[in-house]
Amino acid sequence: MQAVWHKAVIEGDVNEVNRLISQGYDVDSLDHYGQTALMLSAVRGHKVLVDVLLAQNAKLDVTAKFGLSALMLAIINRHIEIAYSLIEAGADTQLSGSGAPGFAGKTAVDLAREAGLSDLVNKISRPQADGMLS
Repeated sequence: MQAVWHKAVIEGDVNEVNRLISQGYDVDSLDHYGQTALMLSAVRGHKVLVDVLLAQNAKLDVTAKFGLSALMLAIINRHIEIAYSLIEAGADTQLSGSGAPGFAGKTAVDLAREAGLSDLVNKISRPQADGMLS
């Protein structure tokens, strides 16, 4: 991930990110920890930037350190609106964390349940339940 792109994403600078996208920057490039712009935006609560990246078809299910995805990072950091956006965009809710105590083997629903986010737990679980009824 190039420094100018990383800086714009970290700061949540939507105008700069849009300018860089128009210049051909890869929305799915990885930083030195293996995180994408979507992951960095989700962890920092940059909702508008998440929406911009989703509109650019950013990969939803990239995982980095500890096997955490953008959805999982949003949940851990209690950025609920971002979590909802990622779920609506089709993020994989079955990915599970790895390696670190507190994350190993846990899915997005596990993390939401532990955080006491019952509405989010229901949102994540509903498609699974709906599929079971079919």
